[in-house]
Amino acid sequence: MTNQLLATTENANNQNSQYTSLNDPEIANVVAHINEEHLDELLGFLSVFTSLSTAELDHVDAQITDIYAEGITIQTRQKNSKYQPANAQDNSLHDQSFFINFATPISQFDDLQAQYILLKQRADKKLGKKTIKLTKQVFDVHNSYNVSKNMLRLELSMPSLNSDTPLNNTAKLSNTKGATISTSVPTNEAGYAYLFDLEHNAMTNALMTDSIDANKADDNAVNDSEKNNVRPARPHCYYTLRKAWHTDDGIRAWVDVFLHGDTPGGNWAAALKTGETVVTKREFPEKVEHLRDGQAVLIVDETSMPTAARLLELWSNPTPPLVICVTQDADDQSYFDTVKMRSSLDSISYDNSNIDCDTETHGNDHFTILPIVTNQANSGAELAALIDSTLGDYLTDNPLQIDKVWGALEANTAKALRPLLRERLELSRTDVVVKVYWRHD
Repeated sequence: MTNQLLATTENANNQNSQYTSLNDPEIANVVAHINEEHLDELLGFLSVFTSLSTAELDHVDAQITDIYAEGITIQTRQKNSKYQPANAQDNSLHDQSFFINFATPISQFDDLQAQYILLKQRADKKLGKKTIKLTKQVFDVHNSYNVSKNMLRLELSMPSLNSDTPLNNTAKLSNTKGATISTSVPTNEAGYAYLFDLEHNAMTNALMTDSIDANKADDNAVNDSEKNNVRPARPHCYYTLRKAWHTDDGIRAWVDVFLHGDTPGGNWAAALKTGETVVTKREFPEKVEHLRDGQAVLIVDETSMPTAARLLELWSNPTPPLVICVTQDADDQSYFDTVKMRSSLDSISYDNSNIDCDTETHGNDHFTILPIVTNQANSGAELAALIDSTLGDYLTDNPLQIDKVWGALEANTAKALRPLLRERLELSRTDVVVKVYWRHD
């Protein structure tokens, strides 16, 4: 089904009356989230499902104004002229509205995510971009060990390949339990994220307990209510792929998990044992295309350090980045000590307290790290202000023209930091990508 573009109208009420409102209090939160976090997706929708040209889209921002059972309304607005060259002024696109149909109208709020994902998949395919996949993957736990004080590395493996199957990223594999699955584990992407099924391991362990209980006397058996307690507080958690590579018998991968107190994801990772399986249910690529040229700054905390480490290893931009690394514990700053950055200039790889903000350069590394050690949970507007001021102090002493930003932090920190960086660096929203990797409950 091809999405229909409805003509722009000056009377929004007449246009909106054609569609069925969704009376759910969560709609406002979804609209706010998409507008704050997913501008690139909205511009992609406009590129594919409307007649707007690439040149026109270069001059506008976009936001969802309404979500209906039949689809979404996207409004374009002129980019802030403060950050645009004089010849970019074009008021003709200001406040235009475009309606984009879902493939299938939704009848309840729970159907919204599936229809939005379908829109994204169709748009990404048309634009030749990698997209989110609703794919089940099964990994075997090969090993686990700490790579810094609070960072646990899970070393995972894909099952052995059939002897007559060529080694590639879309091979059919058979795992150690005999099941046949399909894999497309990326070996040359940074920040590729998987949605891990924490409940899979909790219920597997419960079934094992149940089997043991069957051999116990009835008065010692674990009852059903006790088994329900094994369900994790969160059934799923996203973690990024630190690295993946081919071996003679399949695929090996690292997933690095930050352990910080009593959290569902940390408890799940710490409890995994060699030989167990972990299951993922969804996967999607990170948004780093804008980092291919220009002077970049990367802003990370413990949850996004794995993405930054892989970015550095795969770095193809001729200009090395500046990295702002925020950790609760100073000992976790050592995470980057062994990261080697690929240099596109000469194809040579280089080895790489109270609130502390000092510049660190490791030997011949091309990239510079500005460490920030907070000694507390890394979240909120205060941290955003600290990051912004730390960057400002560095740029005062080391004049650089920052062209691109990529970061991934706690939700409130990311929300507060984006406008600070756009103001300081005079960059557009598309050049300042600060993702939400976690939320402070």
